[in-house]
Amino acid sequence: MEVGSIAREIHIDATPEVVYQVVSRPEHLREWWPDEAELDAPVPGGTGSVTFGSGPDASTERLTVVEADPPRRFSFRWVTEDGAAAAPGNSLLVTFDLVPDGDGTLLRFSETGFRERGWEAAVLEEAYRDHVSGWDHFLPRLVAHAAEVAAR
Repeated sequence: MEVGSIAREIHIDATPEVVYQVVSRPEHLREWWPDEAELDAPVPGGTGSVTFGSGPDASTERLTVVEADPPRRFSFRWVTEDGAAAAPGNSLLVTFDLVPDGDGTLLRFSETGFRERGWEAAVLEEAYRDHVSGWDHFLPRLVAHAAEVAAR
């Protein structure tokens, strides 16, 4: 099994401008991805967090914006050790590239950095499978939410 990166290409019935807002703004993120999202600013160096679940079972991950080029690209690093500043080698990099596609957008999604984390093979494979499963669940929700926002 190749566990180096996750990549998806998806057509979304919304303009790149709308999709960019959906992948970069906390009020939209919470509609399709985490249960809670905070982001001080969607600009390079901006920080925030995403929380999945609630109560004692909640899981919170910090994130740091790497690139913000509206409406073409938004990327962030996340899944770091507690207290560590996100950097190559200690975090995963999520990138949303947005390409105009007719009346909509071609979303090129990737998550990289699994091997660079230095995890043992079993931990690496489990984390990779967990993220594949997660993105397979959440990306269709992104598509639906962006189309809903575009229809407003």
